[in-house]
Amino acid sequence: MSDWKKVYTTGVDYLAELLKQVLTDNGIEAVVMNKKDVTYLFGAVEVMVKTEDFEAAKQITEEFEKNTRIE
Repeated sequence: MSDWKKVYTTGVDYLAELLKQVLTDNGIEAVVMNKKDVTYLFGAVEVMVKTEDFEAAKQITEEFEKNTRIE
């Protein structure tokens, strides 16, 4: 996956899946990489996009983060 870059990291699985769908809806191929430990459920979930889509994906991700802030 050397031609892929991480565009988003979260500890909340469904947010990663939701962002993946938003990116896909905007024509950007994305994959979710779950790096959580299955026993203790700590770690991160990452959304990856192809390097050539990174800048467009980053703008979409920033807007996504503003609209999904969990407090």
